Amino acid sequence: MQNMTLENIAVCLNSPLCQGDGKEAFEITGAVLDSRKVEPGFLFFATRGERVDGHSFIPQVVEKGAALVICENAPEVEVPYIQVPDTFAALKKVAAFYREQLTIPVIGVTGSVGKTSTKEMIAAGLSTKFNVLKTQGNFNNEVGLPLTILSIRPEHEAAVVEMGINHFGEMHRLSEIAKPDICVITNIGQCHLENLIDRDGVLRAKSEIFDSMDKDGFVVLNGDDDKLATIKEVHGRKPYFFGIGPEGDVAKDAFAVEIQSKGLFGSDFQMQLMGDDVDASVPLPGQHMVVNALAAACVGRILGMTNEEVLSGIASVQATGGRSNIMRLADKTIIDDCYNANPVSMKSAIDLLMMAQGTKVVILGDMFELGKDELALHREVGYYAAMAPLDKMIFIGTMAKEMYEGARKLRAMPEYYPNKTAFFEAHKPGDFADTTVLVKASNGMQFKEIVEWLKA
Repeated sequence: MQNMTLENIAVCLNSPLCQGDGKEAFEITGAVLDSRKVEPGFLFFATRGERVDGHSFIPQVVEKGAALVICENAPEVEVPYIQVPDTFAALKKVAAFYREQLTIPVIGVTGSVGKTSTKEMIAAGLSTKFNVLKTQGNFNNEVGLPLTILSIRPEHEAAVVEMGINHFGEMHRLSEIAKPDICVITNIGQCHLENLIDRDGVLRAKSEIFDSMDKDGFVVLNGDDDKLATIKEVHGRKPYFFGIGPEGDVAKDAFAVEIQSKGLFGSDFQMQLMGDDVDASVPLPGQHMVVNALAAACVGRILGMTNEEVLSGIASVQATGGRSNIMRLADKTIIDDCYNANPVSMKSAIDLLMMAQGTKVVILGDMFELGKDELALHREVGYYAAMAPLDKMIFIGTMAKEMYEGARKLRAMPEYYPNKTAFFEAHKPGDFADTTVLVKASNGMQFKEIVEWLKA
């Protein structure tokens, strides 16, 4: 890792290197806070969690060949170490220092809905020309983002990092670490309203991504979003806009027309991309995936790719678990979308389900962090579900009771269960044979258990 010597890391943290005589010029080969992932030459961050104290694993990582330990308490074994007041704060400082050593383009992706699928689409679009590193799993917060930055290696030619927040100031701190060259914002929706108050608050919080971006960098925004359309320039430069159709409040640099849905198998469409007419295809279902492809196309062109290179990569994108992941089993089809949820993504998922053939079922659960209007927003989703020609609606959870009440205003068929246990007691997986089932809730509801139960 370029310039990541033990001495430079100590200077970065403004703390002395201890037990490191003669090893000051050694460059670490990786950095982790999971002791199981330590390899020879790695830096290990000994962090304190709610259940586990990383300091207790220092002897083990030394045996594995760790070159440096950053810790709050001095280790009892012989190893180069840097003692700091807060290991998590040190993680962010070290990641920010390493980012300054990198010369590859870093693309930061945020937004209320679709961050992960857009990140995947951009990474796929770039993959035909670049060796791309992308955020893995849910590593998009003030712990995950630094670890993602620290996982960039010399062979990588571009990085696509997801940046998620739920408080003011968080995105500012993430931007200081990632220092994105290209900032992509998918939309401004009704999420984390408990802390961000309203959509204007969400816009302000998400816009903090611009705070530490490259001053000569680029901004790519959804031109169909009324809040994002108000952003006329960032650091004196006009954003690139994308969206469905040429209409809207802003001129779009990439837009889609003549969209032909292939149901759960994706869409074909015509793309106007920076003045060029191109035939495009995306293998993932839903109009929102077309929008994600437009964002990816903009990023690819900004980085000097040809239309053919970008579209070839987009056509190869694959769904990730928990995010509109379509699982075709022998007796049923499951749409696994249980990683996260808010009113916009709930409605989009229901729209996606309507593309399926045959019997259609929704299993929906609580949406978290919606603020003072959470009950009304849950009722709104239930009402929206009831307007669709679904064959069965199942609502599970405390706040999902409001979805049930909203659905009952239109139809008498909904089922309600206060928790997963009650649902499992009332059903067996065979009840959903020959159906397409959408499973969606906020991640804290752990609806992955329902997906696995349906697969049994």
